[in-house]
Amino acid sequence: MGNTTDILQDSFGRQHNYLRISLIEKCNLRCTYCMPEGGVMLSPKDQLMTSQEIIAIAKIFVENGVDKIRLTGGEPLLRKDFSEIAAALAQLPVRLSITTNAILVDRFIADFKKFGIQDINASLDTLKEEKFRTITKRDQFHKAFDNINLLLDQNFNVKLNVVLMKDFNEEEIIDFIALTQDRKLSVRFIEFMPFDGNLWNKSKLVSQQEILDRAYAHFQKENIEQLPNEKNFTARNFRVRGFQGNFGIISSVTNPFCDSCNRIRLTANGTIKNCLFSNNETNLLQTFRQGDNIEPLIKSLLLKKKAVRAGMNTSAKLEDPKNHSNNRSMTTIGG
Repeated sequence: MGNTTDILQDSFGRQHNYLRISLIEKCNLRCTYCMPEGGVMLSPKDQLMTSQEIIAIAKIFVENGVDKIRLTGGEPLLRKDFSEIAAALAQLPVRLSITTNAILVDRFIADFKKFGIQDINASLDTLKEEKFRTITKRDQFHKAFDNINLLLDQNFNVKLNVVLMKDFNEEEIIDFIALTQDRKLSVRFIEFMPFDGNLWNKSKLVSQQEILDRAYAHFQKENIEQLPNEKNFTARNFRVRGFQGNFGIISSVTNPFCDSCNRIRLTANGTIKNCLFSNNETNLLQTFRQGDNIEPLIKSLLLKKKAVRAGMNTSAKLEDPKNHSNNRSMTTIGG
């Protein structure tokens, strides 16, 4: 880690060295868990960070101890100056990564290699073309799947993000795990989480235990080994013995990992969020454009961070719509 200061430490002693930067609010898919069916109100262009502002603000975070940056969206590869931003961030002493829906990946393979973007999270919630069209409202399954395989062929570190929803794709859990048999792929099952407009309710949730029960029944429990947790982990990881890849479970709802959280989020319109579940944001961009110091704002917001899920530390609080219905839609947060 770099020159760590206390502005990135919260009141529980958690040090935030991982910055997720949303480059754009727009996406070329319309996934229902991420975006309300009617779309979202996008920020006016003059309220979005320019490439120069993204780079300058990122440098301030790095000077204070951030050593990992992930580029997100919307879909980050839709941003016309993506290569310019990636080139500049690659000069910083950070590990640079990206989350993408993979539709445009083939156009950026050379950039990924040039700028050292080796860690790539690709979102894919079904292996069935018709279901893909249903959830994304787009006919791009083969493009996404082929590009994911292209990344693997080119030896990138690929994690496949799968949001599970009951009565939609939980029957594909075994099919996704089977992908890891002959691919160095990490499949990550993500519990369906509540955001504005995604019609969340607990009945749609596929829990960590349900995922494991299916895996144990199909592959036999004795053939599945739990892997050591990474530092600041989000996924609890497992491997079927003899398989090249592995699978993980991100259980933000039923088994949260908040005690080791090291993430802070910078949205495309220049606000920071101290928790994915929180509707509390601080506008850095306005202060930055005035030429004022943004470090006190960062420190203040992190000191307000709750111990667990923005204060939703019980099922009752999480299931109360008033606690999450005024949070942003996922597409404008960046995950």
